[in-house]
Amino acid sequence: MAKTQLNVRVDEATAEAARERALQRGVSMNRYIEELVLRDAGEVGQTFVEAASDFMKQYERVFAEEFARDAGSAPGPADREGQPGTT
Repeated sequence: MAKTQLNVRVDEATAEAARERALQRGVSMNRYIEELVLRDAGEVGQTFVEAASDFMKQYERVFAEEFARDAGSAPGPADREGQPGTT
């Protein structure tokens, strides 16, 4: 994979902490920073997937009814009362 050079400015305490952590892990500073970014990106992606899953669980019945309606077997408004996402 091709590499791109980044220049980042941080205060001396942050730079020293990064150097120490890279040394403790036995990796280069470049590798350490790369791992931090990849881990952070993975956590964000995982958070999105979990939120999407929770949303689908909460609104599963609403979606099922909507698709049933599209298929020609529409439930009446009384069937949807009290469900999240309905008025």
